[in-house]
Amino acid sequence: MVADWYDGFVLETEWERGEAPGTGRYRLILTNHTNQTFSGFRLGFSGPARISDDAPIVGGRIVTQLSNYCELMPEPSGELAPGAQWTVDVLKLDYPIRHWTDGATAGFVIAADNAVHPAITIPTRLAGSDAVRKRGTMPMPIPAEPPVSVSIVPWPRSVAVNGHRTAPHGFALSAQDQHGTHAIAHFSRLVGRLFAGEGLVRASHEGGLPVGLEAVAQMPPEAYVITFAPDSVRIEAATEAGFLYGLITLGQMQRGARIAPRSFSFPTEGRIEDSPEMGWRGCHLDVARRFYARDEIEQFLAILAWNKLNRFHWHLSDDEAWRVEIEAYPELTAQAAWNGHGLPIPPLLGSGPERTGGYYSKADIAAIVALAGNWGIEVIPEIDVPGHCYALLQALPQLRDAGENGLYHSIQSFPNNCLNPGIDAVYEAIETIFGEIAEMFPSRWFHVGADEVPAAAWQESLAANAMRTQLGVSGVAPLQARFLQRVQAFLTARGKITGAWEEAAEGGGIDQAHCYMVGWRTVEASRQLAAGGYDVVVAPAQAYYLDMANGEEWHEAGAAWAGWASPEKTYGFEPAAGWSADERKRLLGVQGCIWSEPMTDRAVFDRLVFPRLSAIAETGWTSPEQRDHARFVALVGLMPNLYGHYEER
Repeated sequence: MVADWYDGFVLETEWERGEAPGTGRYRLILTNHTNQTFSGFRLGFSGPARISDDAPIVGGRIVTQLSNYCELMPEPSGELAPGAQWTVDVLKLDYPIRHWTDGATAGFVIAADNAVHPAITIPTRLAGSDAVRKRGTMPMPIPAEPPVSVSIVPWPRSVAVNGHRTAPHGFALSAQDQHGTHAIAHFSRLVGRLFAGEGLVRASHEGGLPVGLEAVAQMPPEAYVITFAPDSVRIEAATEAGFLYGLITLGQMQRGARIAPRSFSFPTEGRIEDSPEMGWRGCHLDVARRFYARDEIEQFLAILAWNKLNRFHWHLSDDEAWRVEIEAYPELTAQAAWNGHGLPIPPLLGSGPERTGGYYSKADIAAIVALAGNWGIEVIPEIDVPGHCYALLQALPQLRDAGENGLYHSIQSFPNNCLNPGIDAVYEAIETIFGEIAEMFPSRWFHVGADEVPAAAWQESLAANAMRTQLGVSGVAPLQARFLQRVQAFLTARGKITGAWEEAAEGGGIDQAHCYMVGWRTVEASRQLAAGGYDVVVAPAQAYYLDMANGEEWHEAGAAWAGWASPEKTYGFEPAAGWSADERKRLLGVQGCIWSEPMTDRAVFDRLVFPRLSAIAETGWTSPEQRDHARFVALVGLMPNLYGHYEER
């Protein structure tokens, strides 16, 4: 189980399914491999699974719990001698464990003197099963006889090419104007990052095939045309983005023909004409539940660009952490960007006892926004308010209502995690914070969250109840609506369009002329928003949430609260199926969402995100009549993933 030299603790967990649906036994087994006897100790652990407040527990008791972080003590109290084990059975969880990533992903022992001892934490096993846990991107083998002769994802609007030549080792690129010159520089950096050492861009004296970029003023902004000749290629476009997308298509064709020369060719004549089906082709990334370093973000942006995605929705705050430098409130990054044992925010979702986390400085953000822009990607910040603010309120407790004595919990079991619409200081702080963030991000879009405010929020707040009385309303939604309307007015005055999750349409909603909504809870939600007059980005959890597992089997990684979606299911989802013509006018586009609760393991990230990200990209770019799953499967195996992990077979 562990090496002979190891002298620490090991935490194992096991899920045994109960006879009734959703029931079972969650067993934790702590083994002491040290040479000391421990008494009066506690076991701290975290992972997506949460113990229910009324859970029967055999062999232990809860000392403290915050959301998915829990500390247990033996019951009755006892000693754990060298080589001994302590077993605890938990008989009720908030949600049953459905996949191996649902259980504890990090654990540690807190001794009686408060000294901390990390534990090797073994991924949760299913009782009675020896199935191999799935990690890494599922393989998509290139067939010997694919349905098309060239490898391009997403598939272009029109491909009419012929002939065959030995694939060039690289391209010697030249341009006639600044748009083309800039696109060449941006493409060179892109392929240098994604495919270092391949020499995809090289001089003519190094054998580069001549590729000329020619400006054509009347083409749509992201459109391009590629014309092939035996000894040269021409790309026509009107913008940097158009030229860049043409170069990406050419690069994909070259790599396909070189890596799989028996399956794909590089043409000597013909033409590709291309432009996107949708203007909004995006991906969201949650960096609050797990911090991704600047280098990881930049690599991910490179992959988005290679998929011709053009929106990066950056989820910068949540209950678990705050991730952006704010000069007016240095407490946010000093306190709310970090978690660990003894800190205001404890270890959560698989972080260990050590101080863990991070944030993006203003210099980091400026560099990331500039790089994304070079690759045709607009970066949209999200600060989630008024809910999901536990971390913010830990750093800025002065924003709480001193007269609120009641306790409520979010669906993720964070207590009193919402900014109070009845507190004037809240608006002052939010406007200060949003003002700084608006200056960091040139995008005209600014997402304000607005999801999952608990139904019991602010019920015992004097300030909130006074506001309800003044407005003549009851419940949560009208108060959130008034809060969002004020925040939106602030952003509109600064030239921003307010984005929000679908709940922002409730309780009176916000100004439809200066906002967009992201539909996420159900497939039907997006159509309902469009019918109500809102511009909509389609991102249903049932198809486009990339933290959901690829299948229902235990050995798949990921979450399951919205079900599961295989790559085929994600590819086949039609975002505007059944919409009326008027409703379709409100469709901005599509977006994948990456929530990071299951992403402790980098190989799990690669498993969950790829190739489904490319499936969403093809839906956003390729016209419905041109989409073909068999072709997609034959080509997508050549697309890069983030960390280089692939399923072992």
